[in-house]
Amino acid sequence: MLQQFLDNLFFITSHLRFQDLLDMVLVWMVVYRVLVLIRRTGTIQMLSGLGVLAIGYILSIWLELFTFNWLLEKFFSNLFVIVVILFQAEIRRALAHIGTNPFFTDATAAQETQVIEEIAKGIISSAQKGYGALIVIEKEIVIDYHIEFGTEIDAKVSSELICSIFHPASPMHDGALLIRGAKVHSAGCFLPLSKNPALDKNLGTRHRAAIGLTEETDALVFVVSEENRSIGIVQGGHLSQNAELGEIRKHLYESYGLKYKAYSQGETTL
Repeated sequence: MLQQFLDNLFFITSHLRFQDLLDMVLVWMVVYRVLVLIRRTGTIQMLSGLGVLAIGYILSIWLELFTFNWLLEKFFSNLFVIVVILFQAEIRRALAHIGTNPFFTDATAAQETQVIEEIAKGIISSAQKGYGALIVIEKEIVIDYHIEFGTEIDAKVSSELICSIFHPASPMHDGALLIRGAKVHSAGCFLPLSKNPALDKNLGTRHRAAIGLTEETDALVFVVSEENRSIGIVQGGHLSQNAELGEIRKHLYESYGLKYKAYSQGETTL
């Protein structure tokens, strides 16, 4: 059996062309990007639904359910069009990402470090000035299905921009600020409120919204209280209050997939 396997392997490798290797690499890249897209968008539920319909189609043949089989056969004959309609937003975003990053490269570690420091500085400055703030850091799961977007900004992350958005005179200060990658995506967004009955009754709307979003996604959310100027960190539906600068930086570095190194000085002020 081993000899047969080696003979088959030799036959395949001896007839393998450069074009075949290139073909396999391209297919692997496409499959990999599709799997990453499914993971990021949280569309596994829709794919599960299609899987259930596929099982129903097989059972309809086995049990001779002619009418049900005819309906599912018509459905699957137009599957490509249906998939494009269902995932049109995800496909559009993926193509835009390929257009801006043809080799699938993301921001460098130096750029992400600068973004992290600007976010941390903006959070601390907002707290020091007594501005109420709600800042969402999107991670793997795209949160488009979970929030109501406000005003699209698409600007470089800076502490000054964060503070200006949450200034009490700003028309967008009541909503949440969404940071996607290295950009401020939008402001004035509305998040889903948590329905957890065990939450502290004294928690305000900002805190409940932050908890609600993190119960449904893997987002990292910072909440600044304008009453006592405290900073809360919310992740996985858990609220950690009275966070210091070091803890804020640590969570930010982890969310961007970078190794955090505590500063020897300046962990309490910026």
